[in-house]
Amino acid sequence: MTTDTTAQLAQFAASLKFSDIPAPVLRRAEDLYLDWFASALAGKGARPVESITRFMRRMGPDSGPSQILIDRSSSSPLVAAVANAAASHFAEQDDVHNGSVFHPAAVVFPPALAVAQAIGASGADLLTASVVGYEVGIRVGEFLGRSHYRIFHTTGTAGTIAAAAAVGWLLKLDATQMRHAFGSAGTQAAGLWEFLRTAADSKQLHTAHAAGAGLTAAYLAADGFTGAQAIFDGKQGMAAGMSSDSDAAKLADGLGQRWALAETSFKYHASCRHTHPAADALQTLMREHRIAADQVAKVVTQVHQGAIDVLGPVVDPQTVHQAKFSMGTVLGLVAVKGFAGLTEFDADYKAAPVVAFRDKVSMVLDAEVDTAYPARWIGKVQVTTTDGRQLAARVDEPKGDPGNTLSRAELEDKAQRLAAYRGGATAAEMQTVIQQVWGLAQATTVPRFLA
Repeated sequence: MTTDTTAQLAQFAASLKFSDIPAPVLRRAEDLYLDWFASALAGKGARPVESITRFMRRMGPDSGPSQILIDRSSSSPLVAAVANAAASHFAEQDDVHNGSVFHPAAVVFPPALAVAQAIGASGADLLTASVVGYEVGIRVGEFLGRSHYRIFHTTGTAGTIAAAAAVGWLLKLDATQMRHAFGSAGTQAAGLWEFLRTAADSKQLHTAHAAGAGLTAAYLAADGFTGAQAIFDGKQGMAAGMSSDSDAAKLADGLGQRWALAETSFKYHASCRHTHPAADALQTLMREHRIAADQVAKVVTQVHQGAIDVLGPVVDPQTVHQAKFSMGTVLGLVAVKGFAGLTEFDADYKAAPVVAFRDKVSMVLDAEVDTAYPARWIGKVQVTTTDGRQLAARVDEPKGDPGNTLSRAELEDKAQRLAAYRGGATAAEMQTVIQQVWGLAQATTVPRFLA
């Protein structure tokens, strides 16, 4: 095996077989697929999602082999991949990998599903390609490091490579072609956090672009198109322009032995993952001490720097989506409503009791939490009550993390709630989808879901 970590990653992505993947990893991939599918349905009707989808329909054919989930229409693989990627990142319920601070599902499953449907691939092929996308994308995110995430939305950058890897596997690229696909994807990688300051729609564009650009890179590589050979660690590659703490060894870390997909977490609250540890800690504290929202005078959340970088700019959220990046709003919903879910955000993010609680919340950098991050996302809160008590709580594994994961029953319940949220599917239709997903490994061709 070459010591060139880019070559090792390309070789792994091109050569992985279904039989190489342990059964628990495949079951986890099915879990993640269902979670993603339902998250995409929850994007139905969202203005940014519909805007991107309308644009793509104008650019592409009126029909095709690949399904657009929010309206069950069909088009080319590119159109469907972009539309579904935009939809799946809107509700803030899609998965996250802690160590890379990366949302794999939103950029891996949309292009993988679109291409699998277009070429008549099997369910096992779809699962294998998706595992490849997760394993590659997560390692690229880890390679880019913490400094990258301060400015760049890793899901838009590493996600472009992840999408190329998944599609490249389906197109049967060899290792040389896969490396070219990485190069073409990496030169298109993009996504800046500045949009959060003004509640702009860019987050959906990040996932849409990553899925489309990665798919494009893989198809071009299959046609002999070449890409930079040192796109990750070259003198003018991704790390040179996007990171000050990159580590090329992480690109090939444990390939074929460490299954990073299995480390991926599910989201419980419908908000930015950086809010979840504190939200869980606050819930624990209020339950154990039996206090209500109006008995809280002050909340200090002890967080890692990444949370401050991403959530700090959101002081007075003006939209539902921006509110999901407000630590105070999320904790206000948890304290007042008991849950920071989709309907709670829609109905109550500007409700007076939630806003009043929001203004009691602050974030401070905590050395223990920051040192553990991003491998572990610890939640710590300090609460001062109206009668002067000083209370504290911590959570070492937020709900949804691998050590505190959602069961299949909980995932099915979450999927039903997401499908019902904007009328993406009926309960009966979603039950059929659930059974199709649990049987993907045996499917001779990827089904047309919600036909």
